[in-house]
Amino acid sequence: MKLPCRRFGRTNLEIPVLSLGGMRFQKSWDELKFSEISLKEQKKVENILNLANKFGFNHIETAKYYGTSEIQLGMGFKSIKKIPKIIQTKIPPNRNPKLFEGELLKSFEKLQVKKIDLLAIHGINLPEHLHQAAKEGGCVDILKKFQKENLIGHIGFSTHGETSLIEKAIATNLFDYINLHWYFINQTNSKVIDLAHKYDLGVFIISPTDKGGHLHTPSEKMLQLCRPLHPIVFNDLFCLSNKNVHTISIGIAKEKDFDLHLEAVSLLSESDNYIPKILNILREESINALGLEWYKSWDKNLPNWQDTPGGINIPILLWLSNLIDSYDLEEFAKSRYQLLGNGSHWFPGNNANSLDVEVSENQLFKVLERHIKPKKVIHKLRVLKEKFGKKSLSRLSIN
Repeated sequence: MKLPCRRFGRTNLEIPVLSLGGMRFQKSWDELKFSEISLKEQKKVENILNLANKFGFNHIETAKYYGTSEIQLGMGFKSIKKIPKIIQTKIPPNRNPKLFEGELLKSFEKLQVKKIDLLAIHGINLPEHLHQAAKEGGCVDILKKFQKENLIGHIGFSTHGETSLIEKAIATNLFDYINLHWYFINQTNSKVIDLAHKYDLGVFIISPTDKGGHLHTPSEKMLQLCRPLHPIVFNDLFCLSNKNVHTISIGIAKEKDFDLHLEAVSLLSESDNYIPKILNILREESINALGLEWYKSWDKNLPNWQDTPGGINIPILLWLSNLIDSYDLEEFAKSRYQLLGNGSHWFPGNNANSLDVEVSENQLFKVLERHIKPKKVIHKLRVLKEKFGKKSLSRLSIN
């Protein structure tokens, strides 16, 4: 099978519209020695790589942070029929360029390749990360040195950062592509995609299935609203209907996980027959569930989490509340709620657990005085705390 390809911005690579994400089919999130990985566990990786090749996935992306992913892929490349044409990995920024270079060399060692086609700085989430990357002698300069030696193809970055920071990173003109979160339930970065197009950057959408609402385990309501498509198929088509999006990451945990994504590609030329109708149904359901006034204005005049007592991330928490009320995405909301306060700069701000303990209602009223419904905001925070407030979750999880 040959997947359709799109020009990946100024890299001029012809990249397939589906990319194989390497974070869900590895053995462990811990960095283990290869001797600690069983033959069965390694065979699973190789089977998925061979299937990906059969289906036309010639781009695979992984990262230092993905536990055993790099080392298993490197060993797998020695055994499979055909190595992916485009290999991407990601290294976190570091204030010490020498340490950054050391991590880069480790990735070469684990992947056992002579060249890494796409190398992203993993997680430009804060201004200091951008400074570490862009400063003279910083991470980008290290990568350029490897580039001159033809060890690296193109330089990009991934981000969970705020829109303004992402725009600053693009405007440095140091990067050839961007790994970005953008999908139906979270379209915050729409303007970022437009700016990336202006700078001719490749745009790679990360985690559309998992971070796009746990669509591998969708709610019954979401299944009904997206008919006749599965929510995964709908969301893939939604992302790829934006011509400034070049590829989306497909996180495969088991072999059958390919099926729905391949179905989406088979419908790509017909997406106009599906997407506008389903978008209208989803919009109407959200208005019915939330009320028109709240639907239009819930996110206006909200404080940043940095300016909120207890660091409570009210915009994110209200977004999660709306997803529950509109589409019954409770399990997704639960996982995101429990990451707040535990995900560092990857998921900044805190959940509502401190409400009515360290943080009083009156304190929140003061920062919500310009919002249309301060009492409703606080009520929704209390409901989330009651539902999900007893546990926490770490950022990297196999789920």
